[in-house]
Amino acid sequence: MIEVRPLHTALAAEISGVSLGHLSEADFARVHAAFLERLTIVFREQKITPAQQVAFTERFGPAQPHPLGARVHRQGFPQVLVLENKPGRAGARNDFWHSDISFAAKPPQASILYALRVTEGVGDTLFANMYAAYDRLPAGMKARLEGLSAFHSSEKLAERARQAAGSDARPIDSIPRPAQHPVIRRHPETGRPALYVNPYFTTRFAGMNREQSRPLIDDLTARATVAANVYRHRWRAGDVVMWDNRCVMHYAEYDYDDSRPRLMNRTTAG
Repeated sequence: MIEVRPLHTALAAEISGVSLGHLSEADFARVHAAFLERLTIVFREQKITPAQQVAFTERFGPAQPHPLGARVHRQGFPQVLVLENKPGRAGARNDFWHSDISFAAKPPQASILYALRVTEGVGDTLFANMYAAYDRLPAGMKARLEGLSAFHSSEKLAERARQAAGSDARPIDSIPRPAQHPVIRRHPETGRPALYVNPYFTTRFAGMNREQSRPLIDDLTARATVAANVYRHRWRAGDVVMWDNRCVMHYAEYDYDDSRPRLMNRTTAG
């Protein structure tokens, strides 16, 4: 029987009693409801193929390849990115707070990460609730941000690829024009307002230059990532974790070297 167990006061839940490769309509409805309520969902002890991961992803939205080809994909499955750390080929860093692909004109709904192999005790992933980040803002700050927009660029992703030669990051030959998004976005399914700024892809606010924008970006990030607002996931092989990019930021600890193997498949629902 399917069970939903909260993992943190701010966000995240573990769902047990399901196999993502064989998910009934009734169970999917419960998963979807929990996803909207808890924002980050953990499934333990899963065994799914790339085709099954794509099929599960597409129950939320179209499974999309990375728009910049930033990672290798599974043969025959361009929607399945491979994140790997192994001797002689380190995994690319993701130890920065961000919402996936916020530099796109239409950012994705959800990311789904399946751990095939991990070294336990390192490489935790942290998730921050951006609904709560907005809710906790002082009234004056909310008024300042209401109606403000910000520009998001993939330039740092391209820079990471250049600096991480020999890693699993692929070179990015060209980057698109920055995308402009409201700083306060309303979730299309729940209608709730969420802070939509991250220190990696957000470069500046409309009407401000980068130097003027950075202190506010850093202040909002600090407010969003206080301990009370962050769930830390400690990976085990067989874990599937999905999160809502519309109202969650995440950060991947990089406290390991290439001697500690990791292999994960990632899909994105547009």
